[in-house]
Amino acid sequence: MQGVTRIVLDSRDPAPTIHDLKSGKVCWRRTDGIVTVSAAFLGLIADLTSAAQEQLSELRDKHDRVPASENAMVQGGAERDLVLQQVAARFGHEVAQAAGSRPVRLLAPWPGGHRWAAGLSHDLDVVALWPLFTGLRLTELVRHREWRRAARTLTAAGASAFGDPVTRGIGRLLEHELRTGLHSTWFMLCGTPTLGTFTAGDLTYRPESPRAIEIFKQVRDAGHEIGLHGSFETSRRPAAFGEQARRLAGLSGAPATGVRQHFVRLRPGGTHLEMAEAGFVYDASMGFADRNGFRLGLADVVPAWSAVRGESIGLDLVPFAWMDRTLSKYSGIENPETWIADGLELAGRCRAVEGLWAGIWHPNLVPALGFPDGLEAYESLLRGLARERPWFATHQQLVQWRRARRAARAVGVDAQGRVSARAPHGGAHLQLESPDGTSLEPVETGA
Repeated sequence: MQGVTRIVLDSRDPAPTIHDLKSGKVCWRRTDGIVTVSAAFLGLIADLTSAAQEQLSELRDKHDRVPASENAMVQGGAERDLVLQQVAARFGHEVAQAAGSRPVRLLAPWPGGHRWAAGLSHDLDVVALWPLFTGLRLTELVRHREWRRAARTLTAAGASAFGDPVTRGIGRLLEHELRTGLHSTWFMLCGTPTLGTFTAGDLTYRPESPRAIEIFKQVRDAGHEIGLHGSFETSRRPAAFGEQARRLAGLSGAPATGVRQHFVRLRPGGTHLEMAEAGFVYDASMGFADRNGFRLGLADVVPAWSAVRGESIGLDLVPFAWMDRTLSKYSGIENPETWIADGLELAGRCRAVEGLWAGIWHPNLVPALGFPDGLEAYESLLRGLARERPWFATHQQLVQWRRARRAARAVGVDAQGRVSARAPHGGAHLQLESPDGTSLEPVETGA
């Protein structure tokens, strides 16, 4: 065992707090060739990344969501900090120090030499009857005393009176993404709308309508991913997940591997079990509705865990850090430049820890629907992200990469200290590197 560095668990140390992690408290001890880690420290990480406290909470807001006040990161004042990945970086340094002359190899974080990743997604909430949404938005702008934006909205709506500004806006959005060289993920509603669902802000269009079919085709032909935007019904009747997924597959031509709940309305843990039983591979709902930040305390793909059952759910979570409407809807901040600055600030934090920034942009943010500067703002966001060279990927690609990376295993060290590793099929392009980031050998793939 002299050629390897060992990690040992110690169950005697008390559990740290989020404040301890933020302040840099060390939860391990280093000796020659051994790093001893507090088991309670690992337990805290598991609780944060599974939103265990939210899973056990019975509180709900008016949209039947667990309030952000029940989130452990919010309670610790750390929802905009990536303390877990910062601690992970310090731990990696400790392992390298404990190793001495022993070989230490890490897996490169993302493919193609990229040091961080960005996943853009869109929730298709509006297709038909767009003037009604314009009216609701005008009410919001007047409430925020945004007279100039309201006037510009009326002008744009008048010019589009006999047109289809939603589909036209989606076309422009897709052009921006094509120029940037990225593929995004689109979550689409796939239930049957009624007067009740419409007035509740839930299902607002029939997915088989000609306009919806045209949007599906535009998105699919451009090479983007299509996932399910689970309606409110899925929260009350779990069988609706499978029904809506099958309906969506028939329209889009491919099974949906991912789902995001409309209004991010879900019970952490419980709804995730229902998603997994319906055959979904990942959920993209675990972000805040009323603030931007990191609900699970990290910027990465993470396996879902049931705090109630004490077992893995078999589903991955792709938590989003930023949403376009969060500041305007909940904070009354109507300047899109402020929204974009907030998104890029959070992206910078993700980049600093070699993590994943996931953001939501609603395709109905067009002039005629009350967002005069919306399309320009999205283009600005794409430019800001692209300058820092992330790996742009769909959510499905992000999950596939992380699953392959998690499955990689070291299988040997030769006499010269060279480490060999293997990953199952699907792990192509995984690469080993030294702690200083020097690229070394590719990881073998196969059974």
